[in-house]
Amino acid sequence: MSEMTYRRLGDSGLVVSAVGIGCNNFGRKLDADGTREVVEAALDAGITLFDTADTYGTPRGSSESLLGAALKGRRDQVVLATKFGMDMEGLNGRDFGARGSRRYIVRAVEASLRRLETDHIDLYQLHQPDPATPIEETLTALDDLVRSGKVRYLGNSQFSGWQIADADWTARAGNLTRFISAQNQYSLLSRAAENEVIPACERFGLGLLPFFPLDSGLLSGKYRRGERPPAGTRMADARWAPWFDRADWDTIEALTAFGAERGRSLLEVAIAGLAARPAVTSVIAGATTAEQVQANAAAGGWELTAADVAALDDLLSSATRRP
Repeated sequence: MSEMTYRRLGDSGLVVSAVGIGCNNFGRKLDADGTREVVEAALDAGITLFDTADTYGTPRGSSESLLGAALKGRRDQVVLATKFGMDMEGLNGRDFGARGSRRYIVRAVEASLRRLETDHIDLYQLHQPDPATPIEETLTALDDLVRSGKVRYLGNSQFSGWQIADADWTARAGNLTRFISAQNQYSLLSRAAENEVIPACERFGLGLLPFFPLDSGLLSGKYRRGERPPAGTRMADARWAPWFDRADWDTIEALTAFGAERGRSLLEVAIAGLAARPAVTSVIAGATTAEQVQANAAAGGWELTAADVAALDDLLSSATRRP
């Protein structure tokens, strides 16, 4: 098995594993025992980045609580990332959507610290843009958290390219702490981030943390064109049938062949190939079992050669040109 690799996040000094654990299943599909199993498997595999959010879990916040409990005694071994800025109360709550405001941020960080049972958050991320609040107010409040020691680094999620640029300019002009990461949906099938987000990350020194790298399982290797999805898988649910039917099977099969030529599975191509794309620092992959964690970590340990990267570029360029 290939060993895990580690990278600096953007142009910061924060080092993270090339594969991270997305903790959205904690408190939803996984209880305390299941969460502990996944966390222990991740630590054993060399994964250091654990990414959660205050809204994850049922009820909201339970992902942070379960993760904090599972990390007791091992907190310093990991880079603990969480997010704020989505509705915690339902029906837009009582904050009227102003979740980038100073008032909201101060409340949100204290609540996350309590649930995570820690005195600091390594990477605190704005979960989505807040059009109701000037980015200068958001960054000033976040800068205060960094200066107080409650937060180490800052990131954003679901920003567009111009919003990344605007936030970076605002931070530099105001001598405020800059965002060092961007978390956006990105896979070898869903590549909209390449249009503006990745160029912005490269220009302003942010590391990209892609989520949904397996494109809802289409790049997991479980599915085949023209075959019914295996029972018990996500795509076997009738609600996913339109997504399954519209899948870009030409590209999926081309990526499968790319992997087969190198003795690699489609899942390995999906994770390692994404990790080799420009600006990508760590691929955020969810897991519900220790076996999934081990498979994701092993995939992240494969470092593509320059020839592999060039061949993958050609494959993806052909997919882009395909009508």
